[in-house]
Amino acid sequence: MSPTDAVMPHRYRTIDVPVLGGDLRVGVWDPDPPVAAAADVLLIHGVTASHLAWPFVVDRLPGVRAIAPDLRGRGASNGVAGPAGMRAHADDIAAVLDALGIERTVVVGHSMGGFVAVVFAHLHPERVSRLVLIDGGLPLDVPAGIDTDALVAGILGPTAARLSMRFSGPGEYLDFWRAHPAFREDWTPELEAYLSYDLVADDDGGYRPATSYRTTADDTVDLTTGTALPDALAGLRHPTRMLTVPRGLQNEEPGLYAPAHLARVLAANPTVSHERVEGVNHYTIVMSPAGADAVAGVIHEELAVSRTA
Repeated sequence: MSPTDAVMPHRYRTIDVPVLGGDLRVGVWDPDPPVAAAADVLLIHGVTASHLAWPFVVDRLPGVRAIAPDLRGRGASNGVAGPAGMRAHADDIAAVLDALGIERTVVVGHSMGGFVAVVFAHLHPERVSRLVLIDGGLPLDVPAGIDTDALVAGILGPTAARLSMRFSGPGEYLDFWRAHPAFREDWTPELEAYLSYDLVADDDGGYRPATSYRTTADDTVDLTTGTALPDALAGLRHPTRMLTVPRGLQNEEPGLYAPAHLARVLAANPTVSHERVEGVNHYTIVMSPAGADAVAGVIHEELAVSRTA
């Protein structure tokens, strides 16, 4: 099922936005029927995802225009050349808002998208009204001095390993994901569309995930050990809500933010308001009906406040 086939109160389209190194693919969901002066929300996906991670959430935002890019190196933006890192993504996001004539918006980031959102708000503060961070955006618990491959494996595990795998076609790729513990109880047509979009032809006649391992590694190193995130958090001035979940990328407990570590990072960032969403994992917080209900509820609240601010 494609986004245009799904029953939702939006009309889906894509645009290509010129950025340094190429064109960024951007998904746009316009209210259908049109809504005068519709509110906008910017949705930023995770480290190996694409803009098609968001349809469950978008479906719960009637009357809202939703904008979600494929970050450079992902999805249909995987041909964008040049630097990775949070600052590069933040500048790309500014170009997306410029292309759509959006001066200021609520920004929502999932996983790595949360880190991009925080850095974007720091580098382009006038473009952001409020921030929503979904299981990402505050520092992860990373041992000092760890090498790149161990860092990526420790955070992403098999999610990173699959980036070097090759597949005969969409069927084999979907079978690979059907066995994934995060989705065994949450397999949907929307998830199939998201996963199929991620698969691109390889030079040897097979297929591979759109995101390269090197892009993932560069971004993971930057968000965990670079200066962009601590600089941005030190200057955080926007109202910020963070949602975390009890289970991680493999549906394991305690997930990316173990309770003791979460308590430390929240204490270090007291302006960030935190909420726990039970019953979902790192993926299904946005890619399942239950998770999307919680996320969309928060977005509606933030949009309502931003309209009166």
